[in-house]
Amino acid sequence: MNGSGELGEFLKARRARLLPEDVGLKTYLDKRRVPGLRREEVALLAGISAPYYTRLEQGQSHRASPEILDAIAQALCLTESERTHLRLLADAKQRRPSTRRPAPERVTDATTALLDALNDAPTIVLGRSTDVLAWNQLGHALYAGHLLPDAPRQPSTRPNMARLVFLDAHLRELYPDWLSKARAVVGNLRIAVGRNSDDPLLLNLIGELTVNSPEFASLWGDHRIQPCDVAAYAMNHPLVGSLTVTQQTLQSPSRPDQYIVVATAEPGSPSQTALNLLAQATAPTKTYQPT
Repeated sequence: MNGSGELGEFLKARRARLLPEDVGLKTYLDKRRVPGLRREEVALLAGISAPYYTRLEQGQSHRASPEILDAIAQALCLTESERTHLRLLADAKQRRPSTRRPAPERVTDATTALLDALNDAPTIVLGRSTDVLAWNQLGHALYAGHLLPDAPRQPSTRPNMARLVFLDAHLRELYPDWLSKARAVVGNLRIAVGRNSDDPLLLNLIGELTVNSPEFASLWGDHRIQPCDVAAYAMNHPLVGSLTVTQQTLQSPSRPDQYIVVATAEPGSPSQTALNLLAQATAPTKTYQPT
């Protein structure tokens, strides 16, 4: 996987979803061998030459100006998130692949203090490839109570949220609408690849999931860009039963590739009661020393 290949696959996937009538083109009832717009039609709409667009899609053109990218984005009716992703892919295509292995990810003392302060809200910290770098007690209990609480402390034992969603039976049963959660994970991974196209850990993760999960392979092939900053999810927790939480993803101010995911429930709702029960059921046992 590289910037050129990702850029071309993204462009092909986005033009395949459009019909000529969607963008005001007349087809004169011509028969099409493949769905969506043709390359020359995208080029026409973008105001560039068909050979140039073809070279860009095939990874043979090494530079595309911001103006050309904007014109292609307009032709393909891209959303703002998709436009940003297109720019990231084009930028990655022009960069030389890094030969340096990314530094190990760690949470800052400030983030650790924030986890402690959010003790009443399930909270986890995710790294650039969705590794779980840290979680508070309730975050561990809500998402992965079947794993050891200290699993995120060492890189060799860290859970990975994308791997858990697609390959772990507990997470699959946790979300009644599992497909919605799966789509969100894939959408965020797409964005991560645009930002870190030469990260070996991220690329290995995507390769592993593609091989071991047909659902992931299908969703990944769609090239959908779906940032999931705020979303409500129904859950069926093995300890406290059904509840609904709103998950909000916040970017760490000091580590741009780290994300803090906080889950909240409506105050006074049965879901909030369920979270309170979960906190009580999983609270560390206190030991009292005789005075």
